[in-house]
Amino acid sequence: MSQIANITVFDGAAIPVSHTLVPISVTRTGNEVVAKWQEMLAGVPAYAQVYATAKLTNLKSGTYKAEFAVIVPVMEAILNQNAAGYTAAPKVAYEDKEVWTGFFAPRSTVTDRRIARQMLVNIGGNISTSVAASTTGPFSELFDQLVMPT
Repeated sequence: MSQIANITVFDGAAIPVSHTLVPISVTRTGNEVVAKWQEMLAGVPAYAQVYATAKLTNLKSGTYKAEFAVIVPVMEAILNQNAAGYTAAPKVAYEDKEVWTGFFAPRSTVTDRRIARQMLVNIGGNISTSVAASTTGPFSELFDQLVMPT
């Protein structure tokens, strides 16, 4: 089982920015394990930080449900102060959330799951050439090996 570690990821901005998500928690409730990572930028409230979650659930049917999500909170833009000179504290206006969910039969193999994942990655990235599938990191471990961090 892999140990939970930092995730470093670049965003899709015109000038890409590197984000480091640090481990927050790993919890187990019944047949579900949930791991959470969060960015820790100085000067940004905890509730306004980018975060990611991974979930692995063994459903009653025996099927495994793997889910990975990235959530990007967007802050309100506070431009002016009121007549008394008070400027309201910024708050989260909304969150953009991207979720990837896979359902895997108990008889599926690591190779089966890796092929499905890589095909979806290639379609999403408009990749039409041969690309080696990643085999490490929290995303590929969750979807290929059905392994959660500890």
